[in-house]
Amino acid sequence: MASPSTPDMQIAPQRAKQLLENLSTVTRQIQAANKSSRAVSAIPLPIRHPKNPPPLTPLPRSYNPPLNHLLPSSLTTPTNPPSQIRLTAVSKLHPASAILALHRPPSSPSPSTNTTPPLTHFGENYAQELATKAAVLPRSIKWHFIGALQSNKCKSLAEIPNLWAVESVDSVKKADLLERGRREWVERGKGEGEGEEKMNGEDALLRVFVQVNTSGEDSKSGVQPGGQVVELCRHIRQNCPHLRLQGLMTIGAIARSVSSQAEGAEAENEDFSCLRKERDRVQEILGGESLELSMGMSGDFESAIRAGSDEVRVGSGIFGERPRREDAVV
Repeated sequence: MASPSTPDMQIAPQRAKQLLENLSTVTRQIQAANKSSRAVSAIPLPIRHPKNPPPLTPLPRSYNPPLNHLLPSSLTTPTNPPSQIRLTAVSKLHPASAILALHRPPSSPSPSTNTTPPLTHFGENYAQELATKAAVLPRSIKWHFIGALQSNKCKSLAEIPNLWAVESVDSVKKADLLERGRREWVERGKGEGEGEEKMNGEDALLRVFVQVNTSGEDSKSGVQPGGQVVELCRHIRQNCPHLRLQGLMTIGAIARSVSSQAEGAEAENEDFSCLRKERDRVQEILGGESLELSMGMSGDFESAIRAGSDEVRVGSGIFGERPRREDAVV
């Protein structure tokens, strides 16, 4: 991957327009899927009466229950607005100029033509590519590392000031290496950026997701579902004070995504339901803060949202087809 010392941040107006239109489309799809998920979960279950009900016990004449007691909870409990789904744009092998066009859209003579807010969260698969882009793009970008995590890259990743999360932690060793790298970065005072206050407390923590191999495929990284997930999460919380356990992540099987999409909105993806159960188990055993689910990509993010995802990672749906690695430039 070529990386010029001074990357060209200019982008063709037509390309910028297309990127913003793609982003607007994906945003609308996310909003629709989120509303659909809330609507489905709010439908009360039918009341099933037994064929031979037990005899009723007479109530005292003075008994005067509140009206809410007689109504389904779905009618008496206020419906909360849909939670905000985090969209992380996967910019793997796409130039920095394309990222900048989405993060700081070029001014338009007709501002009303695009009401989609600028993107903040971007994901990269290669540690070196992320580091190179982070060095030339605004610090206001929140980077996610979503690729296979190598032990020898943990330290350098942990030292990127605006790295928001590492989403592919799958071993105690890698968690410890990220912890060491982040701790040393903080202790050296690298949290103090140009014109910014030194990062302290929560601001200095590096968020991490534990990757779970929900499909059981040998080609996928991740911890196997079950006790290993709980133990890795426990280790991060108890032994990594410079890391914050943000949630669980999975990259499901393509076949399952295709199958669930073909069956329609009612079909449930096995990988998504597995990750949700793993998250619920971790929270039940460890307690503490609620954990997020990072699941769903360009081909299945709508079904992931309906399954309860808090974050979706969309690449080709926004950027289009990615270039070959040997042809890509920063």
